[in-house]
Amino acid sequence: MFARTNLLFVAFLLFVSLTVTACKDEKAAQNAPEKRPVEVTVVTVKAQKLPLFSELTGRTSAFRVAEVRPQVSGIILKRLFKEGSDVKEGDQLYQIDPAPYEAALQSAKADLAKAKANLKSIQARAKRYEALVKIKAVSQQDYDDTMAGLSEAEAQILVAEAAVKTAQINLNYTKVYAPINGRTGKSNVTEGALVTANQAMVLASITQLDPIYVDITQSSSALILLRQEILDGSLKAENVKSAPVKLMLDATAKPYAYPGKLEFSDVTVEESTGSIQLRAIFPNPEGELLPGLFVRARIEQGTKENAILVPQQAVSRTSGGGASVWVVGSDNIVHVRSVKLAQAIGDNWLVEDGLKDGEKVVTEGTLKIREGATVHATEAANETPADKH
Repeated sequence: MFARTNLLFVAFLLFVSLTVTACKDEKAAQNAPEKRPVEVTVVTVKAQKLPLFSELTGRTSAFRVAEVRPQVSGIILKRLFKEGSDVKEGDQLYQIDPAPYEAALQSAKADLAKAKANLKSIQARAKRYEALVKIKAVSQQDYDDTMAGLSEAEAQILVAEAAVKTAQINLNYTKVYAPINGRTGKSNVTEGALVTANQAMVLASITQLDPIYVDITQSSSALILLRQEILDGSLKAENVKSAPVKLMLDATAKPYAYPGKLEFSDVTVEESTGSIQLRAIFPNPEGELLPGLFVRARIEQGTKENAILVPQQAVSRTSGGGASVWVVGSDNIVHVRSVKLAQAIGDNWLVEDGLKDGEKVVTEGTLKIREGATVHATEAANETPADKH
């Protein structure tokens, strides 16, 4: 009887244990998450021809600047222009008192007339002596002296003519003209001021604003890399030295209306900054650009063959400063891959190495995935700068 009771009790305990275990397994099965593929958004990268631009800072500078100074001394009688106005080459700006120079011109003309009259007298004497010396009516010495006097009189004519020309030039200089087309600055003198020839102080400055220069600086390393890519054939450029240039004004978000072109690059590198000076020229018919403005120039440097772009949001940085992306394979399994980036193109990165044409890169959902995870990829539109251009 006792043995039978023990067997029943053991059987009961075994039944309870099995029941509890089954309940736990059922509950664990209910609470366990279902292993589903992670939803991610991807873009399919493609190799394409991509125009490359360099955005560089620079400043505008005048095409030509003329500093107007007097070439003769005298009193300013008139100022014939309005400060800040546009003038053309040959327009009169100032009138210096011409009276002393008119008198000097008349005096020089009188000296010339006197020299011409003296020449006629000596020419007549020389002609008579030429016949008389043949018959020994005058001495040879008198004849030689007369011929020497004739040469001296002819030289006096040349001196007097030069004096007349000099006096005329000085008289002309009393009218001060604009040497170039441009816009005048402020006048440093007024009527009644005494000016001297070739003085240090300028009367006024004229600045030619159309066209206008933009002086740009580019790092020497970037220029060397650009030339190397052209030599390697990975970058095609017809003529970098006269490449088109677009201008962005620092004060506005809109590009400047008129495109320019690259004029030249300097032949020396600035030692302190390691940069090279470039100069572009732009039309400026409305005078919108003034010398000294800070601007950003966008220079088209060529076309990159087989360029691959990825959105910047798809790129992660490693602790060592490297770049990596998540790539989805044909089996929908993701793997992290290191890439080498060249430069930013809008909101994309230009990939130099690490990706191939047709591969899928994760752009959204990177925080939910890990190495070797299975994903369900949804394709996103990938508008590149090449499409925009």
